[in-house]
Amino acid sequence: MENQVIEAVTLAGSADNLDFSIWALFLRADPIVKSVIVLLLVASIWCWAIIIDKVIGLRRLSALSTEFEQAFWSGNSLDDLYERVASQPRDPMSAVFVAAMREWRRTPARGSEGDSRVGVADRIDRVMQITMAREMHRAERNMTFLATTGSTAPFIGLFGTVWGIMNSFQSIAISKNTSLAVVAPGIAEALFATALGLLAAIPAVVAYNKLTKDMDQYASRLDSFAGEFSAILSREMEGKK
Repeated sequence: MENQVIEAVTLAGSADNLDFSIWALFLRADPIVKSVIVLLLVASIWCWAIIIDKVIGLRRLSALSTEFEQAFWSGNSLDDLYERVASQPRDPMSAVFVAAMREWRRTPARGSEGDSRVGVADRIDRVMQITMAREMHRAERNMTFLATTGSTAPFIGLFGTVWGIMNSFQSIAISKNTSLAVVAPGIAEALFATALGLLAAIPAVVAYNKLTKDMDQYASRLDSFAGEFSAILSREMEGKK
């Protein structure tokens, strides 16, 4: 009985001496678990880089579009506005405007006699839709990575957890000892992988949902502008008839 007490105290003391810091857990981990940890850390850092870039980018696009709308609805000549922004549109809304005006200006050069008003309007609408799709595709770049990380990171972390627990069971089988000193390191490494998976997935999912909503609102704003501008050009065509 006395020997059992001494052994228990010794094992408890060895468990207390174990280092359970994050760096120590990483160094003690199996190569497979280390690979999982590194992969999740890289994915998490890249997700945060994308999130910060998209938040700043959307705010910038919204501010530039507001500035362009003020110039558009100021009552000044649309031809003057086109000359000012045609060389380098700074935001998707001005790009849509430039594409529509360019098509509008090309129409008389092709001989408006043979072009119906409906045909011209259809071409302008098509050009605006293509430009909007291209600009939104550019704005949504790397969003797929956020969605992929949010859906797969927990499973990657779970893989590291399962692998770590398997190593813990192997340690128990080899040492024939179920004490905390034998079991704790492997379990801690396994749970560390799970925590990193959640750390990468949760911000990615939250940011993806928020950014997707903001981009949908901006796309709706572009669509409204395109519809209003198309109506203006239609009235201009009717006035020329």
